[in-house]
Amino acid sequence: MRKTDKNSIIEELQKSYSMELETVMNYLANSINLDGVRAEEIKKALAADVAEELLHARQLGERIKQLGGQVAGSLDLKLEQKALQPPSDSTDVIAIIEGVLEAEDAAITEYNKIIRQCEGNDYVTQDLAVRLLSQEEAHRVLFEGFLKEYRKK
Repeated sequence: MRKTDKNSIIEELQKSYSMELETVMNYLANSINLDGVRAEEIKKALAADVAEELLHARQLGERIKQLGGQVAGSLDLKLEQKALQPPSDSTDVIAIIEGVLEAEDAAITEYNKIIRQCEGNDYVTQDLAVRLLSQEEAHRVLFEGFLKEYRKK
């Protein structure tokens, strides 16, 4: 692998690492802050996803290290998930579901980018990105179902 290729792959992995950690923070906050009977299933789903998203960050961090990169500390993370911030109305479940869908879309886009970038160049990173993509797509389907149900009422 050429050094420029490796460096650009590390940059994308670092971006994904940051995105996963931000998702962990926002899922955790929303799983705690949401109120109401209708929010219980969403709270449970978010709480369960915290561990999986944290595992994603760990796997990305380990791959960054294997490629010779540096895993970012908190001051170097780029945080951008405006749509997933806890809403002022703690019963606004739809806002959280839409925020989750936006975060999942961003992760799906990023993992597809890494998959394309690694083609013919870094099959280990590509395999990791394919596995993470599959899990993000599954999360998206789950929350699309929640949104359909909430919009009926």
